[in-house]
Amino acid sequence: MGAQLVAALALLALLGGCASLPSAKRDPRDPWERFNRSIWTFDYAFDRKIYRPVAHGYVRVTPAPVRHGVRNFFDNLFYPRTIINQFLQGRFRDGGSDIGRLLVNTLFGFGGILDPATHMNLDKHDADFGQTLGIWGVPSGPFLMFPLYGPVDLRDGFGTITDLYATPLPWIGRNNQWYLFWGPWLLEKIDARSNLLSEDSFIDGAYDPYAFVRNAYLQHRDFLVHGTRTETPEEVPNELPEPTPGGTDNGNAAPPPPPTH
Repeated sequence: MGAQLVAALALLALLGGCASLPSAKRDPRDPWERFNRSIWTFDYAFDRKIYRPVAHGYVRVTPAPVRHGVRNFFDNLFYPRTIINQFLQGRFRDGGSDIGRLLVNTLFGFGGILDPATHMNLDKHDADFGQTLGIWGVPSGPFLMFPLYGPVDLRDGFGTITDLYATPLPWIGRNNQWYLFWGPWLLEKIDARSNLLSEDSFIDGAYDPYAFVRNAYLQHRDFLVHGTRTETPEEVPNELPEPTPGGTDNGNAAPPPPPTH
C-alpha cells in the first residue's frame, strides 16, 4: 500500500513537469500552478469517474430525510472544532452558544441526527483553525491542489490537519480499530459530495475549470477571514454570480464555497 502511494505521487510529480499552462498572466497566489494543474487533472478525472457517480448513487438509494439526518449527525460530530476555534478567535458569545447547541443536539437530537437546537434559536456557526490562523495574522501562503482532497493553501492545509484532532473521529479508531474511523469518514465524504452535485454544471461549463475552482476557493476563504472579497489578478469567465439580499449585486457578497472536500 505504501509503495503504491509513493509510486502514485511520483507519477503525479512527473505529470506536473509536463502540464501546460494557459497563456494568461500568472496568478501570484499560485506559484506552483504547473504542478497544481497536473493534480487538478487527476482529481477532476477521479471525481467524474468515481466520486461523482458514487454521490449520485447515494442520492438515488438514500431517502432525503435519512441524508438530512446523516448530515446533521456529522455536523454535530465535528462541532467541537467550531467551538474551539470560536474561543480561539475571541468570539466567546458565539462559543458559549455553540456549546449549548452541541449539548442540546447530542442529548435531545439522538446524537445529532435531529436538530432541535435550531428551533431553540441556537444558531449554527462554522469556524476552523485555518480561519483562526488568518484572523491571527498568519498569511495564507501559496495555493495548493492536493491529491484526492482538492484545493487548499498552506495555512488552511495545516489548519485542516489540526482540526481533525479537535473532533472525536480520529480517536474512535485507536487501538488498531481503524475501520471505526474509515467507515464514518467515507460516509461523511460521500454525503458532503452529494451536497455539491448542483455545483457541477458551473465547473464543467467554466472556461478554465481549474482557475474557476482556485479563485472561488481563495475568495471564499478570504471572506471567512476578512469579511470582504479581494480582487483576483485575472478574470475567469463563467464564474458564479454573487447573490445578495434583494437580488442585486453590490460587489460585497461572499463568493460561493468551492465544490470540493
